Formats: sequence, C-alpha cells, structure tokens
Amino acid sequence: MNRGKVIGLTGLMIAVGSGALAEKKSENKPNIIYILADDLGYGDISCYGQKHYSTPNIDRMAAEGMMFTQHYAGSALSAPSRCALMTGVHTGHARIRANFSVIDSRVGLKSSDVTIPELLKTAGYNTGMFGKWGLGELGTDGTPTRKGFDEFFGYVN
Repeated sequence: MNRGKVIGLTGLMIAVGSGALAEKKSENKPNIIYILADDLGYGDISCYGQKHYSTPNIDRMAAEGMMFTQHYAGSALSAPSRCALMTGVHTGHARIRANFSVIDSRVGLKSSDVTIPELLKTAGYNTGMFGKWGLGELGTDGTPTRKGFDEFFGYVN
C-alpha cells in the first residue's frame, strides 16, 4: 500500500489497498481512502462548494476518485457515527449508541460485530486506519487491529 502524508485531520482516515492476495489473482481492485472527520460538513471543503478557503489535496482526491453527494453520517456523535460506518448498521441496531454508556464507561465492539475492514480483508485487501478510533479499548475485541485493520496509528479514544 502506498503511504502519503495526512495533515490536519481530526477524525479517521481508512486506507485500503489491494494487497498481495489480489496481485496473485491478477485482479485490478480499486484502492479505497475514506475520510470521516468529526464536525466536518459537506459544505466545508472546496470540492463541495466552500468559497472562503480551499482544500486542494482533498479536492484532487475527489477529482481523481468519486464524491458522495447522498451520504450521511450514522449519528451526530463521533463513536456511534464510526460504529455505523464500520459495521454498516444504523444506531438502532449498533452496539455503540453514545460516546459513553449510562455508567460513564466506554462500550466497545465485540468479536461478533463484523466490520467492513474485516470483509475487505477476506477480499484480499490490506487495510489501515489512522486517526481517532473510539470503538474499543486496547487489548479488547474492539481494538482496531482485531477489527480488520492491519495497521493502526492514532487515538484509541
């Protein structure tokens, strides 16, 4: 997987590249870079119309890839939004529905929660996540490297 600089993102970036398994099969799979940034609205980057400042690197990625024009966050809170993204279920069915539980502790993903990166691994992708995780503490089933990511760098919470 090619590595580049990531500057100024608060949130997470998921980088998925076709790996050795895909190369053995001679398949041409797309590389996937998905950016989820807390408190960033679609109108906050220039490729979606922002006029007061520019976001040239994100604009270039959008021009060379695809833009989502009908895509919404799973929740207004960061951890539930990430949970919805990672598991593909809405917050009514998601394990994580708030940033903290009612007893003021964190709730994390379990081994039974299937994530998109885990599915991408079965398709031969190498996966990495960089930024804020918020879906499980280190050493638990919710650790990023136990939920489908080969590489993780960032804040667990």
